[in-house]
Amino acid sequence: MTAPLRVLIADDEPLARERLRELLSTRDDAVPVGEARNGAEAVRLVREHRAEGEPVDLLLLDVEMPELDGLAALDALSPEERPGVVFVTAYDRYALRAFDLHALDYLLKPFDDERFHAALDRACDALRRGEAASLTQRLLALLRQSDGDPAEVTRADTSDDDTSSANDGEAPLTRLAIRTGSRYHLVEVDEIDWIEGAGVYARLVVGDKAHLLRTPLAELERRLDSERFVRIHRSTIVNLDRVREARGHAHGEYVLGLRDGTRLKVSRTYSDRIRQFLDGLS
Repeated sequence: MTAPLRVLIADDEPLARERLRELLSTRDDAVPVGEARNGAEAVRLVREHRAEGEPVDLLLLDVEMPELDGLAALDALSPEERPGVVFVTAYDRYALRAFDLHALDYLLKPFDDERFHAALDRACDALRRGEAASLTQRLLALLRQSDGDPAEVTRADTSDDDTSSANDGEAPLTRLAIRTGSRYHLVEVDEIDWIEGAGVYARLVVGDKAHLLRTPLAELERRLDSERFVRIHRSTIVNLDRVREARGHAHGEYVLGLRDGTRLKVSRTYSDRIRQFLDGLS
Protein backbone atom coordinates (compact mmCIF):
# COMPACT_ATOMS: atom_id res chain seq x y z
CA MET A 1 0.00 0.00 0.00
CA THR A 2 1.31 3.48 -0.89
CA ALA A 3 2.12 5.63 2.13
CA PRO A 4 -0.20 8.63 2.60
CA LEU A 5 1.09 12.01 1.50
CA ARG A 6 2.49 14.20 4.26
CA VAL A 7 0.58 17.52 4.30
CA LEU A 8 1.50 20.79 6.01
CA ILE A 9 -1.24 23.38 6.59
CA ALA A 10 -0.24 27.06 6.52
CA ASP A 11 -2.95 29.62 7.26
CA ASP A 12 -3.11 32.50 9.75
CA GLU A 13 -6.78 31.84 10.57
CA PRO A 14 -7.32 29.18 13.31
CA LEU A 15 -10.75 28.20 11.99
CA ALA A 16 -9.37 27.76 8.48
CA ARG A 17 -6.60 25.49 9.78
CA GLU A 18 -9.12 23.49 11.78
CA ARG A 19 -11.36 22.94 8.78
CA LEU A 20 -8.48 21.84 6.56
CA ARG A 21 -7.32 19.45 9.28
CA GLU A 22 -10.81 17.97 9.63
CA LEU A 23 -11.16 17.51 5.87
CA LEU A 24 -7.77 15.79 5.68
CA SER A 25 -8.79 13.42 8.48
CA THR A 26 -11.48 11.94 6.20
CA ARG A 27 -8.88 10.79 3.64
CA ASP A 28 -6.70 7.68 3.58
CA ASP A 29 -4.15 9.04 1.10
CA ALA A 30 -3.09 12.19 2.99
CA VAL A 31 -2.22 12.99 6.58
CA PRO A 32 -1.54 16.35 8.28
CA VAL A 33 1.96 16.58 9.77
CA GLY A 34 1.90 20.15 11.10
CA GLU A 35 0.37 23.60 11.01
CA ALA A 36 1.91 27.03 10.43
CA ARG A 37 0.34 30.36 11.39
CA ASN A 38 2.39 32.43 8.96
CA GLY A 39 4.82 32.13 6.08
CA ALA A 40 7.91 32.15 8.29
CA GLU A 41 6.60 29.20 10.31
CA ALA A 42 5.77 27.35 7.10
CA VAL A 43 9.35 27.73 5.84
CA ARG A 44 10.76 26.58 9.17
CA LEU A 45 8.51 23.51 9.39
CA VAL A 46 9.21 22.47 5.79
CA ARG A 47 12.93 22.58 6.53
CA GLU A 48 12.63 20.79 9.87
CA HIS A 49 10.67 17.89 8.37
CA ARG A 50 13.18 17.65 5.53
CA ALA A 51 16.13 17.60 7.97
CA GLU A 52 14.44 14.79 9.93
CA GLY A 53 14.19 12.67 6.78
CA GLU A 54 10.40 12.98 6.56
CA PRO A 55 9.84 15.78 4.04
CA VAL A 56 6.50 17.46 3.48
CA ASP A 57 4.87 16.23 0.28
CA LEU A 58 2.11 18.82 -0.02
CA LEU A 59 1.68 22.34 1.35
CA LEU A 60 -1.80 23.83 1.73
CA LEU A 61 -0.72 27.46 1.63
CA ASP A 62 -2.71 30.62 2.25
CA VAL A 63 -1.68 33.51 -0.02
CA GLU A 64 -2.17 36.36 2.46
CA MET A 65 -0.37 35.76 5.77
CA PRO A 66 1.62 37.90 8.22
CA GLU A 67 5.44 38.02 8.35
CA LEU A 68 5.81 36.22 5.01
CA ASP A 69 2.95 35.82 2.57
CA GLY A 70 2.54 32.66 0.52
CA LEU A 71 4.67 33.82 -2.41
CA ALA A 72 7.47 35.05 -0.17
CA ALA A 73 7.45 31.78 1.75
CA LEU A 74 7.91 29.81 -1.45
CA ASP A 75 10.62 32.20 -2.60
CA ALA A 76 12.47 31.51 0.65
CA LEU A 77 12.56 27.79 -0.16
CA SER A 78 14.90 26.42 -2.79
CA PRO A 79 13.38 24.31 -5.59
CA GLU A 80 14.76 21.22 -3.87
CA GLU A 81 13.09 22.13 -0.55
CA ARG A 82 9.77 23.16 -2.04
CA PRO A 83 6.91 20.65 -1.68
CA GLY A 84 3.90 20.50 -3.97
CA VAL A 85 1.56 23.42 -3.29
CA VAL A 86 -2.19 23.93 -3.29
CA PHE A 87 -2.92 27.60 -2.71
CA VAL A 88 -5.79 28.45 -0.38
CA THR A 89 -6.75 31.95 -1.42
CA ALA A 90 -9.29 34.73 -1.43
CA TYR A 91 -8.34 35.75 -4.99
CA ASP A 92 -11.45 35.89 -7.14
CA ARG A 93 -12.26 33.60 -10.05
CA TYR A 94 -11.47 36.31 -12.58
CA ALA A 95 -7.87 36.47 -11.38
CA LEU A 96 -7.54 32.71 -11.04
CA ARG A 97 -9.05 31.62 -14.34
CA ALA A 98 -5.63 31.13 -15.92
CA PHE A 99 -4.46 28.81 -13.16
CA ASP A 100 -6.79 25.93 -14.04
CA LEU A 101 -4.51 24.43 -16.66
CA HIS A 102 -1.20 25.23 -14.96
CA ALA A 103 -1.51 25.06 -11.19
CA LEU A 104 -1.18 22.01 -9.06
CA ASP A 105 -4.47 23.42 -7.79
CA TYR A 106 -6.05 26.19 -5.74
CA LEU A 107 -8.90 26.50 -3.29
CA LEU A 108 -10.91 29.70 -3.47
CA LYS A 109 -12.33 30.74 -0.10
CA PRO A 110 -15.04 29.90 0.73
CA PHE A 111 -14.92 26.40 -0.75
CA ASP A 112 -17.08 23.33 -0.11
CA ASP A 113 -16.00 19.80 0.81
CA GLU A 114 -16.36 18.54 -2.74
CA ARG A 115 -14.03 21.23 -4.09
CA PHE A 116 -11.44 20.42 -1.42
CA HIS A 117 -11.42 16.73 -2.25
CA ALA A 118 -11.20 17.43 -5.98
CA ALA A 119 -8.15 19.62 -5.34
CA LEU A 120 -6.52 16.97 -3.16
CA ASP A 121 -7.22 14.25 -5.74
CA ARG A 122 -5.56 16.35 -8.42
CA ALA A 123 -2.60 17.21 -6.20
CA CYS A 124 -2.06 13.62 -5.11
CA ASP A 125 -2.15 12.43 -8.70
CA ALA A 126 0.38 15.06 -9.81
CA LEU A 127 2.68 14.27 -6.88
CA ARG A 128 2.64 10.54 -7.57
CA ARG A 129 3.42 11.20 -11.25
CA GLY A 130 6.31 13.49 -10.31
CA GLU A 131 4.77 16.60 -11.88
CA ALA A 132 4.34 18.75 -8.77
CA ALA A 133 7.58 20.74 -9.03
CA SER A 134 7.00 21.96 -12.59
CA LEU A 135 3.33 22.73 -11.92
CA THR A 136 4.15 24.69 -8.78
CA GLN A 137 6.75 26.71 -10.68
CA ARG A 138 4.17 27.59 -13.34
CA LEU A 139 1.70 28.62 -10.64
CA LEU A 140 4.26 30.91 -9.04
CA ALA A 141 4.97 32.57 -12.39
CA LEU A 142 1.27 33.13 -13.02
CA LEU A 143 0.66 34.49 -9.53
CA ARG A 144 3.50 36.98 -9.91
CA GLN A 145 2.21 38.04 -13.32
CA SER A 146 -1.26 38.66 -11.85
CA ASP A 147 0.24 40.41 -8.82
CA GLY A 148 2.15 42.77 -11.10
CA ASP A 149 -1.00 43.91 -12.87
CA PRO A 150 -2.43 46.45 -10.46
CA ALA A 151 -6.06 47.42 -10.60
CA GLU A 152 -6.94 51.02 -11.25
CA VAL A 153 -9.21 53.15 -9.06
CA THR A 154 -11.45 55.76 -10.64
CA ARG A 155 -13.52 58.43 -8.97
CA ALA A 156 -16.38 60.70 -9.89
CA ASP A 157 -15.77 64.12 -11.38
CA THR A 158 -16.04 66.89 -8.78
CA SER A 159 -19.07 69.10 -9.20
CA ASP A 160 -20.17 72.29 -7.44
CA ASP A 161 -23.09 70.61 -5.72
CA ASP A 162 -21.18 67.55 -4.50
CA THR A 163 -19.14 68.76 -1.54
CA SER A 164 -20.67 66.73 1.27
CA SER A 165 -18.07 63.97 1.26
CA ALA A 166 -15.88 63.43 4.31
CA ASN A 167 -13.06 62.13 2.11
CA ASP A 168 -10.46 64.93 2.33
CA GLY A 169 -12.39 67.11 -0.11
CA GLU A 170 -12.50 64.49 -2.85
CA ALA A 171 -15.75 63.41 -4.44
CA PRO A 172 -16.61 59.84 -3.37
CA LEU A 173 -15.83 57.00 -5.72
CA THR A 174 -18.67 55.98 -8.01
CA ARG A 175 -16.93 53.28 -10.06
CA LEU A 176 -13.93 51.02 -9.73
CA ALA A 177 -11.92 49.70 -12.66
CA ILE A 178 -10.60 46.18 -12.17
CA ARG A 179 -7.66 45.64 -14.50
CA THR A 180 -6.51 42.25 -15.74
CA GLY A 181 -3.95 42.39 -18.52
CA SER A 182 -5.20 44.90 -21.10
CA ARG A 183 -8.85 44.59 -20.07
CA TYR A 184 -10.81 46.59 -17.52
CA HIS A 185 -13.99 45.51 -15.79
CA LEU A 186 -15.94 48.45 -14.39
CA VAL A 187 -17.77 47.91 -11.10
CA GLU A 188 -20.44 50.37 -9.98
CA VAL A 189 -19.83 51.23 -6.33
CA ASP A 190 -23.61 51.22 -5.70
CA GLU A 191 -23.67 47.51 -6.55
CA ILE A 192 -21.04 46.46 -3.98
CA ASP A 193 -22.47 44.51 -1.03
CA TRP A 194 -19.37 44.41 1.15
CA ILE A 195 -15.59 44.52 0.91
CA GLU A 196 -12.98 42.29 2.48
CA GLY A 197 -9.41 43.47 2.94
CA ALA A 198 -6.32 41.27 2.61
CA GLY A 199 -3.02 43.13 2.73
CA VAL A 200 -2.67 45.38 -0.30
CA TYR A 201 -5.79 43.85 -1.87
CA ALA A 202 -9.51 44.35 -1.43
CA ARG A 203 -12.09 41.75 -2.44
CA LEU A 204 -15.29 43.38 -3.68
CA VAL A 205 -18.38 41.20 -3.22
CA VAL A 206 -21.05 42.07 -5.79
CA GLY A 207 -23.98 39.66 -5.62
CA ASP A 208 -22.71 36.18 -6.43
CA LYS A 209 -19.46 37.52 -7.91
CA ALA A 210 -16.23 38.83 -6.39
CA HIS A 211 -13.54 41.07 -7.84
CA LEU A 212 -9.99 41.57 -6.63
CA LEU A 213 -8.72 45.15 -6.44
CA ARG A 214 -5.13 45.99 -5.67
CA THR A 215 -5.96 48.80 -3.25
CA PRO A 216 -5.64 48.59 0.57
CA LEU A 217 -8.88 48.61 2.53
CA ALA A 218 -7.90 51.81 4.37
CA GLU A 219 -7.52 53.65 1.05
CA LEU A 220 -10.93 52.46 -0.14
CA GLU A 221 -12.50 53.49 3.15
CA ARG A 222 -11.08 57.00 2.73
CA ARG A 223 -12.40 57.38 -0.81
CA LEU A 224 -15.84 55.77 -0.52
CA ASP A 225 -18.95 57.63 0.62
CA SER A 226 -18.66 57.43 4.40
CA GLU A 227 -22.43 57.83 4.79
CA ARG A 228 -22.99 54.52 3.02
CA PHE A 229 -19.81 52.45 3.32
CA VAL A 230 -18.80 51.80 6.91
CA ARG A 231 -15.86 49.91 8.40
CA ILE A 232 -17.20 47.21 10.74
CA HIS A 233 -14.02 45.20 11.27
CA ARG A 234 -10.33 45.70 10.61
CA SER A 235 -10.80 43.65 7.43
CA THR A 236 -14.41 44.48 6.44
CA ILE A 237 -16.39 47.38 5.01
CA VAL A 238 -20.15 47.03 4.48
CA ASN A 239 -22.60 48.89 2.25
CA LEU A 240 -25.26 50.00 4.73
CA ASP A 241 -27.89 49.87 1.97
CA ARG A 242 -27.46 46.08 1.97
CA VAL A 243 -28.05 45.61 5.71
CA ARG A 244 -31.33 43.88 6.50
CA GLU A 245 -30.94 43.30 10.24
CA ALA A 246 -28.53 43.85 13.12
CA ARG A 247 -28.38 41.60 16.15
CA GLY A 248 -26.59 42.34 19.39
CA HIS A 249 -23.74 39.96 20.15
CA ALA A 250 -21.37 39.34 23.05
CA HIS A 251 -19.18 42.12 24.46
CA GLY A 252 -21.04 44.92 22.72
CA GLU A 253 -20.53 43.47 19.27
CA TYR A 254 -23.11 43.06 16.49
CA VAL A 255 -23.83 40.58 13.72
CA LEU A 256 -25.24 42.12 10.54
CA GLY A 257 -27.51 40.20 8.20
CA LEU A 258 -27.38 41.35 4.58
CA ARG A 259 -30.18 41.05 2.03
CA ASP A 260 -28.58 38.00 0.40
CA GLY A 261 -28.26 36.14 3.70
CA THR A 262 -24.59 36.96 4.29
CA ARG A 263 -23.74 37.49 7.97
CA LEU A 264 -20.94 39.85 8.95
CA LYS A 265 -19.52 40.40 12.42
CA VAL A 266 -19.06 43.93 13.74
CA SER A 267 -16.09 44.08 16.09
CA ARG A 268 -16.38 46.07 19.32
CA THR A 269 -13.94 48.68 17.99
CA TYR A 270 -16.44 49.66 15.26
CA SER A 271 -19.73 49.04 17.12
CA ASP A 272 -20.35 52.74 17.78
CA ARG A 273 -20.67 53.41 14.07
CA ILE A 274 -23.39 50.78 13.72
CA ARG A 275 -25.22 52.08 16.79
CA GLN A 276 -25.20 55.56 15.27
CA PHE A 277 -26.57 54.15 12.03
CA LEU A 278 -29.38 52.31 13.85
CA ASP A 279 -30.22 55.34 16.04
CA GLY A 280 -30.56 57.44 12.92
CA LEU A 281 -33.23 55.06 11.61
CA SER A 282 -35.31 54.94 14.80
